[in-house]
Amino acid sequence: MTVTWAEFVFFAVAAVLLWFSGALAAWKNGFRTALWLVSAGLAVYAAFIALFWTGLHRPPMRTLGETRLWYSFFMIVSGLLVYARWKYRWILFFSSVLATVFVAMNLLMPEIHDRTLMPALQSAWFVPHVTVYMFSYSVIGCAAILAVAGLAGKTGKYLQTADTLMYTGMAFLTLGMLSGALWAKGAWGMYWSWDPKETWAAVTWLSGLAYIHLRLMSRGSRTAAYLLLLLVFAGLQMCWYGVDLLPSAQESMHVYGR
Repeated sequence: MTVTWAEFVFFAVAAVLLWFSGALAAWKNGFRTALWLVSAGLAVYAAFIALFWTGLHRPPMRTLGETRLWYSFFMIVSGLLVYARWKYRWILFFSSVLATVFVAMNLLMPEIHDRTLMPALQSAWFVPHVTVYMFSYSVIGCAAILAVAGLAGKTGKYLQTADTLMYTGMAFLTLGMLSGALWAKGAWGMYWSWDPKETWAAVTWLSGLAYIHLRLMSRGSRTAAYLLLLLVFAGLQMCWYGVDLLPSAQESMHVYGR
């Protein structure tokens, strides 16, 4: 059995309903019920990805819309892990909201999807590179949610959790950059070319490193730490899809759809 984007709406609606049902259960302190409901939603969403992968005859990771699939999936995974570990009742709701935003984008903009796979993407590094990056983006996304909560509540109680998430997210982000460099060497003969997307990837990585340095050195206020974390998250969005809007990126091989 295979599916196409035409069937995505059915899987998406079912998954989103299960995610928010789980978020509601979490808010009412139904810990196990929340875990089961959100996990069921993930299973439905994962089923679409697997069946879609089969129908495409390639990993669904090439276009911007396809990367949104993975970001939505990993955003829920990250939110679920944070909830299971730290028991924040509200984290599943906000991670579900963020994931649903990207699900909605895919429902509203189906024209961005493409079946082709250019030769440079036919590499063993393709799947691990994209997967690691999307997971790192989602973990840092959860850290950003904690930063917003910390700023809104004027409290530093979320900083330790945010630190743990940032250390994890930055570790995977680093692996993503290293795998990308090895991939680039095989595809284009160089590890790094200061392509616009690569430049923004470096900016994002350095800003994440600055956050870690700030926290390990115990310098700056909690507000500064939260704001820097949000800056890292904003950098990720620029690196992921914002850079595609820059004139200098139009000749880049990193632009989605090329």
